[in-house]
Amino acid sequence: MTDSEQNISEWFATHMELTAQAASTVVPQMEPVADAMVAALLRDGKLMACANGSANILAQYFCTTLLNRLEHDRPALPAINLGADATTYSAICRDNRFNDTFSRQVRALGKPGDLLFVVVDDGHKANLIQAIQAAHDREMDVVVLSAREKSDITSLLHPEDHELALNNLSVAEAPALMLLIVNGLCRLIDGKLFGG
Repeated sequence: MTDSEQNISEWFATHMELTAQAASTVVPQMEPVADAMVAALLRDGKLMACANGSANILAQYFCTTLLNRLEHDRPALPAINLGADATTYSAICRDNRFNDTFSRQVRALGKPGDLLFVVVDDGHKANLIQAIQAAHDREMDVVVLSAREKSDITSLLHPEDHELALNNLSVAEAPALMLLIVNGLCRLIDGKLFGG
């Protein structure tokens, strides 16, 4: 085995260990999160998602899966990724309001009964914190998927909110596990709403 093959093999082994850890800690919390998302949809609410950097890929994937489908055809579900509209995002940033990139949209588009899904891998969080505060101001529930346990976001959550926190993963380790979780949530939502 070459050094490169050894490095990749070790990467896979680490990923399997992290997946097993996540299965024991996060899986028991996923059904209540899916229930909260389904409750928002059943009360004619929408799911809004936001994330920074590469985590925005996961937010977009989540919304796309709900709007289209995961595995089986079914009616579209209302979901919007606040980081997908580059024009709006850059206009808010242009006016030196980076921290308002998501909160401004939540205040304009969110309504009581909606739910905000926040994906946090690492890095700058001030705009995510403000989005959570705006969601609470709009009487929205919040779900956080975080690569880190007990971040500064944890203290903002209300009793009816949920946090799925992984075990302090790096930005390189987190996306694969977060994708598993997002797929699991989408599968649970589909099952609860449409059976199967």
